[in-house]
Amino acid sequence: MPLFTDAPKSLCFLRLSAIGDVCHAVAAVQAVQRHWPETKITWIIGKVEAQLLEGLEGIEFIIFDKKAGYAGMKAVWQQLKDRKFDALIHMQLALRASILTLGIKAKYKVGFNKQRAKEGQWLFTNKKIDDVTSEHVLDSFLSFAEYLGVPKQAPQWNMPIAQSDIDWVNQKIPTDQKVLVISPAASKDERNWVTERYAQFADHAMEQGYQVVLCGSPSEREVQLGEKISQHMKHQAINLIGQTNLKRLLAVLNRANIVLAPDSGPAHMAATQGTPVIGLYAHSNPKRTGPYLSLHLTASAYEECIFEQYGKPSSALSWGTRAKGQDLMQKIHLDTVIERFSAFTSAQPN
Repeated sequence: MPLFTDAPKSLCFLRLSAIGDVCHAVAAVQAVQRHWPETKITWIIGKVEAQLLEGLEGIEFIIFDKKAGYAGMKAVWQQLKDRKFDALIHMQLALRASILTLGIKAKYKVGFNKQRAKEGQWLFTNKKIDDVTSEHVLDSFLSFAEYLGVPKQAPQWNMPIAQSDIDWVNQKIPTDQKVLVISPAASKDERNWVTERYAQFADHAMEQGYQVVLCGSPSEREVQLGEKISQHMKHQAINLIGQTNLKRLLAVLNRANIVLAPDSGPAHMAATQGTPVIGLYAHSNPKRTGPYLSLHLTASAYEECIFEQYGKPSSALSWGTRAKGQDLMQKIHLDTVIERFSAFTSAQPN
């Protein structure tokens, strides 16, 4: 039985971070909105992630500043002290997020099944979703909507992009060219692909008639990575690393015909735009965290790494098992990525 047979008056979603997981959560929240347009939706979210979702229709955002620690929690509780929700949908496993739920009043507090919950999350909820079989994180998030009473459906996203951001992209990237966006940096350098291979692949794409655009944050390590890729290239890419905020990056990914990225937020941001992604994976399972609409394009060494480290396939290990090591991404060969790119280009209309 679903938790609600009629539209609830108010729901509160709690998913604070990270960018990729927040993109997955948008699909679940918007599925609820389509089914119950009259339900009042509140979303407790991280400070950075809120910048990406600004302007989403029909959602009240409550920003939690994790850097503020306990004071940040008290600020959220103060904003919600006079309210009680029909349900709090607790989609974050971290203990800090669970502690945050203690000051939020709701008839039902819905969390992950005990088999999937970590850091004691099941202790903070009084309802658990049934799902323990979904491989992909996005499917597990959609299971929350289904548990509430929303019919199962394929994910859809409606992420607003301002005309000013579209205009900026059109000034930076020629509008008459096919575009490959390379977002080379993951959250940890060990999850980045080999710099020279990024450059070699970029040159290959340009020789196939694509304009290559590099994108990323203004952090020093990402700026340096972009510069090194450019130095190794024979052709000239458009380097936008450090020039985009999250909204502008969304516009760049919307403009792209295809994206190359390791396991990172931009890979999932591209999915919200329906843009195909060649995902580069060695540490985490792409079946669990890969770009949802482009899993067939993934270039992965994950199973190879897992078998080397555990002596068994990932299917025999716990959900979310990661491979560990500094040099795993070197196992993803240039030829493999070119093959994925060729599979994409050959399927495109002339």
